[in-house]
Amino acid sequence: MISPSSGLPGVLPLPYELGLRRLREEFGLEPVEYPATRRMGASARERAADIHAAFADPTIMAVLASIGGDDQITVLPHLDRELIASHPKPFFGYSDNTHLLAYLWNCGVVGYHGGSVMVELGRPGRMDPLTAGSLRAALFTSGPYELRPAGRFRDTDRDWADPATFDAEPETRPGAGWSWHGPERVVEGPSWGGCLEVLSTMLVEGREIQADPSVYDGCVLLLETSEELPSATEVYRILRAMGGRGLLARFPALLMGRPKTWSLQRRTTPQEGARYAAEQRAAVERALAAYAPGTMAVFDVDLGHTDPQLIVPYGGTVRVDGPARRITVTY
Repeated sequence: MISPSSGLPGVLPLPYELGLRRLREEFGLEPVEYPATRRMGASARERAADIHAAFADPTIMAVLASIGGDDQITVLPHLDRELIASHPKPFFGYSDNTHLLAYLWNCGVVGYHGGSVMVELGRPGRMDPLTAGSLRAALFTSGPYELRPAGRFRDTDRDWADPATFDAEPETRPGAGWSWHGPERVVEGPSWGGCLEVLSTMLVEGREIQADPSVYDGCVLLLETSEELPSATEVYRILRAMGGRGLLARFPALLMGRPKTWSLQRRTTPQEGARYAAEQRAAVERALAAYAPGTMAVFDVDLGHTDPQLIVPYGGTVRVDGPARRITVTY
């Protein structure tokens, strides 16, 4: 267990402790915490030291982020690329952990987009079966694993500081499945991408973005947005920047995560949430039409800031079968 972005487990321990208990009782794993895991305000060097220690320790099977945050980019300059590349192991995280996933990608190490301790493992009531199934498969098996769209999903949250939050499962609503757009084809290749707001920061700073965009040729692009609820205009501008530098068209397939449409800071009505999701999709389609018309896109995929959440390899093989409407990953 590491906190490469934020030591939130020290401030809101209830979901974190629940996640640790499930790792022990339901997955048969022994959690090992590193010094900065529960420490808010830990320096970038301290968080980098935890990453090094977790990867270098031969007794560690996998590395899980406690949660995301907004400061991980400051950790990257302190990382030892040779140490991490010589001790490859699965890392699970998303949101601000897009930084570390992209760093691992450039080290030749496959990561996993999803599976944080506080959110997915610490879900109130129980883990969603789809989330638990894909996390278990990613941790303990290897080979193809077909992803399935969720029949129901959750968009709203409750206060993690309130013990009553964890007495029952959160409310869910019916899902409409995945939606396919663009040319129907079969695309199979390594994945890359992550949280769109984080990718925007990486594009500005140039961190872990390859100067030669041809290295992404044939890859499957993973994109999703966070509880910050970026506007459709912001989403379009980020994709336009990717398109303008010749990056967007390199990906023959895009998996676009179901957008988060509600947050504790912005409590939208169902109608407002539906309008937000529709506007985001229109922005993505507009960018694809302008910069990557040959890209096949799948919308509302259960990845990223959504519940249930499917674990998708980052740098591992993803097969997107347009004619058959199927998505298969290889763990």
